[in-house]
Amino acid sequence: MINHPAARHDLAAQGFATVALQHWNLGSAALIEQALIRGEGHLAANGPLVVETGRHTGRSAKDKFTVRDSATADTIWWGGANKPMEPDAFARLKADFLEQLGRQDTLFVQDLFGGSQPEHRVKVRVINTLAWHSQFIRTMLVRPQADDLADFIPDYTIIDLPDFRADPARHGCRSETVIAVNITDRLILIGGTRYAGEMKKSVFGLLNYLLPEKGVMPMHCSANIGPKGDTAVFFGLSGTGKTTLSADASRTLIGDDEHGWSDTHVFNFEGGCYAKTIRLSPQAEPEIYATTQRFGTVLENVVMDPATRILDLDDATLAENSRAAYPIDFIPNASADNMGPVPRNIVMLTADAFGVLPPIARLTPDQAMYHFLSGYTAKVAGTEMGVTEPEATFSTCFGAPFMPRHPSVYGNLLKQRIARGQVDCWLVNTGWTGGKYGVGSRMPIKATRALLNAALDGSLNDGDFRTDPNFGFEVPVSVPGVDSAILNPRDTWADKAGYDETAARLVDLFIENFAPFESHVDEGVRASGPRAVAEAAE
Repeated sequence: MINHPAARHDLAAQGFATVALQHWNLGSAALIEQALIRGEGHLAANGPLVVETGRHTGRSAKDKFTVRDSATADTIWWGGANKPMEPDAFARLKADFLEQLGRQDTLFVQDLFGGSQPEHRVKVRVINTLAWHSQFIRTMLVRPQADDLADFIPDYTIIDLPDFRADPARHGCRSETVIAVNITDRLILIGGTRYAGEMKKSVFGLLNYLLPEKGVMPMHCSANIGPKGDTAVFFGLSGTGKTTLSADASRTLIGDDEHGWSDTHVFNFEGGCYAKTIRLSPQAEPEIYATTQRFGTVLENVVMDPATRILDLDDATLAENSRAAYPIDFIPNASADNMGPVPRNIVMLTADAFGVLPPIARLTPDQAMYHFLSGYTAKVAGTEMGVTEPEATFSTCFGAPFMPRHPSVYGNLLKQRIARGQVDCWLVNTGWTGGKYGVGSRMPIKATRALLNAALDGSLNDGDFRTDPNFGFEVPVSVPGVDSAILNPRDTWADKAGYDETAARLVDLFIENFAPFESHVDEGVRASGPRAVAEAAE
């Protein structure tokens, strides 16, 4: 039985045989109703659906594979996050997936778009066995209009079977959990995990592979639009303030995580947001907090009082990585079409726990590419077992796990688009000042916002700048409303020799990290890093 209007291209047309009751393109109310009937979750006070993901409370990065065949052998940056699977192993995996799919009694199917700009989106069909997974992916991707669904033929298909158990010997994988991407077959198989974010990130990785061939820059970033129609893009790893700083009531939100930069627009890949909820408060982030009190939101691994159904967002018993998935229009100042003009400003956020970087610096296009490829932030003591001192973290393109192609592909695209659009680029340190973590203090958010506002409204460009002796970028000397002392990090340290020693150490870490990229970038980028500054000072 198929519970949907007649489709031109149904599961049978795709070669997927099943006797299941098929629910096609159900809306939020119907999906949440199904999830409750099937015992997949609970309704909390005020309406959100609360679910648990089990032992997988985040992505299984080591269990993700891409099929290496004639199409991908020379286009994927193999190694690290991009692990190969042989075609014959995928064929066995696919056969076993389809056999288990055929035995299901109920399936939920959603036809969706990855990407908001019509010229650059892909049609994605997602097949789920869990109603809440179907609600999640319907929330996170772009929802087609009724006319779009009438003749929907998918470009790519995701089959998500949380109860599937992979066999490493048979399927060429690592464990019972598997995420296998086959570009040639246009098929993504996800098994052995209930963490719904795997679906979302699989589409992101797919677009990161496809869009560069069209000259579109895929980005792991947030983006918003100012009152004058000026778009700003915010790159940053977890904990750097990407979501917080882009959520500005005076600016229109395009999206909080994944975007493309075409010749005409910055466009959101998604139709929803996936925000961390642990210790979320109505005072600090009122708009995001409000989504946790609404029907239509899916809350993953959030603790709830079983009697009152009141949420406890401070309780990390189930997971530190508790999440809320909600439609982007739950945010009051969100863009109606998830798009904005091409960027006027690019902001690269870093939480420098060494206390060496200035609170803001202006970057040339070459320097922007250097820091984009570096993707620097720092862990602090206590965040992970064994971390007792600040520890540098470099994630290429501010999203290495999701970048299938060589980083230079994305870096060169960024540099070209910056130069073409005369985009202003900024490095913003939301980390420490006055010393490294444990000695100094966190950069005042008030100062960060004042500096960021001056950068985005253009007034910062009118001031005087000095050249940083360690990194070579330009740093403002004074900014109205900001204590000038904070602008020179060395001046904030009581121990000047300690600053010089720490700065030299961080320079060495940048140089060491960038070494693999040197042969893939031009001389201008190589000369823009701290190596050139250090050599010039000798």
